[in-house]
Amino acid sequence: MFSGIVEEFATVVAINHDRENIDFTLTCSFTSELGIDQSVAHNGVCLTVVSIDGPNYVVTAMKETLERSNLGLLRVGDKVNVERSMLMNGRLDGHIVQGHVDQTAVCTAKEDANGSTYFTFKYDTDKDMVRRGYFTVDKGSVTVNGVSLTVCNPTEDTFQVAIIPYTMEHTNFQSIEPGTKVNIEFDILGKYIARLQQLNAVS
Repeated sequence: MFSGIVEEFATVVAINHDRENIDFTLTCSFTSELGIDQSVAHNGVCLTVVSIDGPNYVVTAMKETLERSNLGLLRVGDKVNVERSMLMNGRLDGHIVQGHVDQTAVCTAKEDANGSTYFTFKYDTDKDMVRRGYFTVDKGSVTVNGVSLTVCNPTEDTFQVAIIPYTMEHTNFQSIEPGTKVNIEFDILGKYIARLQQLNAVS
């Protein structure tokens, strides 16, 4: 479980393909604090640490993860938003994030907002997905590349988020431009409510 409050960048230092899986070797400032089997969110995707070698650690992404996320587009040198699993004895500064990316979205616009920056994202959707809670609502929560954000101006298949300078500086939003593919996770609370409504309709 995560909060969507990104700790820092990790840098991709090696990529190795193993059949349908990909092993990513990364480095970050807290590698020495990691342990084997520990969960770390990478651009919002929960991955397990499988090995540690000095300043570097390795995580493995399987086929389904690669198909649902932008991890397969990573290259050596890329910056990845990372967050270790949430401590249960602290404040929840973002929102409840599972690290189970639902799908990708594409940035369609980037606009200056007198200090902050508005990003617009478009995602594939259909009526069945909406019935299952895969949508955004105004002032609701959404996770973009692992960053917990507040939705504004949602439509049937787009939404905007406003990024303050601090977030821009400390996450890979600084490299997002129109055409960039990002990972999104819809709010789990919305999914539960949608599922409850389905069950009530049947009973």
